[in-house]
Amino acid sequence: MLFYEPHKRDKAVLPHDPFKAVIAPRPIGWVSTLSSDGVLNLAPYSFFNAVGERPAMLAFSSTGFKHSAGFAGDTGEFVWNMPTYGLREAMNQTSAEVARDVDEFALAGLEMAPSRLVAPPRVAASPCALECRVVHRLELHDVDGEPTDQHLTVGQVVGVHLDERFIVGGRVDTVAMRPIARCGYRGDYTMVERLFEMLRPGT
Repeated sequence: MLFYEPHKRDKAVLPHDPFKAVIAPRPIGWVSTLSSDGVLNLAPYSFFNAVGERPAMLAFSSTGFKHSAGFAGDTGEFVWNMPTYGLREAMNQTSAEVARDVDEFALAGLEMAPSRLVAPPRVAASPCALECRVVHRLELHDVDGEPTDQHLTVGQVVGVHLDERFIVGGRVDTVAMRPIARCGYRGDYTMVERLFEMLRPGT
């Protein structure tokens, strides 16, 4: 069993940091925001996940203070859009580093749909979108208390959009939606193609 401290990794053995490859798969935070002066933004985040359920909360973070964190922090709102296999190319287009005033919906040829309770629009073609209001935003620090230039935004889900085609017997058919996720390194993705059931003891 190989052991190393992250800052002392032997690059002759592991030339590429495996951190993102072993924390996998990671759902993608495809986040739409609207700035206080009306600029649209849509960007995918690989550091994203659900972090609570009562109430439901989502979190996304980035290295460097990106447009999504800035817009969501200023207005207090964002929308998570589920990226699917069919939307993979459009999602990838929205990952490009562009100027603040570039509309990534237009850049990727995506149709917008209005949200109900928040101002940022959602991706019309996505089978699921969660409207969120920001409850926490902070810059992460390391074990020595030093800033890392990694910025975390946590939002509470206040509205849910769900395509009825994927509701089967009162449950969401996740496999049928074909969500994609990150699996490490620069271009590695996966798609949810099957599930297996394993209940907790005593349930």
